[in-house]
Amino acid sequence: QVQLVESGGGLVQAGGSLRLSCAASGRSFSRFMMGWFRQAPGKERDFVAAINWNGGSTYYADSVKGRFTISRDYAKNTVYLQMNSLKPDDTAVYYCAAGWAATPTKGYDFWGQGTQVTVSS
Repeated sequence: QVQLVESGGGLVQAGGSLRLSCAASGRSFSRFMMGWFRQAPGKERDFVAAINWNGGSTYYADSVKGRFTISRDYAKNTVYLQMNSLKPDDTAVYYCAAGWAATPTKGYDFWGQGTQVTVSS
């Protein structure tokens, strides 16, 4: 079993930045595709970004390209989402996910509990 714990959410003004962290338990971190998703009130959960098992490939939703950066630290079993130039539309609960054989946008096996990001205008 893998546990994922997100942190770093909060309230920020439009144009500001936040960095989300997702700490993973277990020894298999280096084998996982890691992803970030978000869910705004009344909407479905959407893909935000993903990074493959060796960190060599990253993937982004069109809505965040150029503003968000996903990265991973194998020594800390942690994946990060650096969010810059935040917009009110980025307001959502952000979830971390890990998958053995996931594609960037689906097929994840484990999910975190989520962290709230609120961007004020």
